[in-house]
Amino acid sequence: MCEQAVEYFHSRSLIKNKDAAEVRWSHAANSRSRLTKALNGPTHMIEADIIMRGHDPKDPIMAHPPDTDSDITLKEWLEAVQLRPKGVKLDFKSLEALSLSTTLLQEVLPYIHCPVWINADVLPGPGGEATPLEPQAFLAVVTTLPSNVVLSLGWTTSWTAGIDNPGYSWDMMHEMEDMCGGLKHLVTFPVRAALLAKSFSQLSWLLQQSSRYSLTVWTGQNDEFTIQDLLPYRTQMDVSRICYDLPESMRTELTNTLQDHVCTS
Repeated sequence: MCEQAVEYFHSRSLIKNKDAAEVRWSHAANSRSRLTKALNGPTHMIEADIIMRGHDPKDPIMAHPPDTDSDITLKEWLEAVQLRPKGVKLDFKSLEALSLSTTLLQEVLPYIHCPVWINADVLPGPGGEATPLEPQAFLAVVTTLPSNVVLSLGWTTSWTAGIDNPGYSWDMMHEMEDMCGGLKHLVTFPVRAALLAKSFSQLSWLLQQSSRYSLTVWTGQNDEFTIQDLLPYRTQMDVSRICYDLPESMRTELTNTLQDHVCTS
């Protein structure tokens, strides 16, 4: 989870403090050029999407729907990252590529010493209209991976300007805990930043259920929220247990906000 990534990057002097907000992210590294840029840039975690190629040969490739092809396969992608001090987050949009991808991961994981996260939306969440992946089918496959692989298990969500968007409910927390409580893997829950102001009690409760749990805060491109919406998560929770997959300016403002809060409290 976030603590594992923080320890990895801190032990290599890639971040200054054991604060998950210092971890920087690259997104949609789904082509050779974008992967090369991420590998040679300042980010710590590289996110990419996996689907099955839409034509023969039917290999797992790095692409986000509606794309059906890519200039790099998962096998080539993993070979490129396995010796680099970067963490990886692999985002599955369907179950079709899962079994073949897991087989490839089993082959290369002995040579990868960085954090490895496997992500999917597996439960319906606030305003979520997309169909989540069937959770038991997803977990049946990914739990065959070594227990140091982090499972990033999220809810489908949406956010709409000009309306009162609901936060994460208690029922959503209980459903997620029922599903994850018996797992041996570390688990991080990706949560939408614009929905967090109404959800502190619920998400705080979820983190208290296991030391294996963490949060990863993310945002949609057009979502609206303020740093104040996130401040309780920075001041009342362990900063090593909450990653912030946010635009660089906002991530920096968050780390500065905590420092200012400490200095004035």
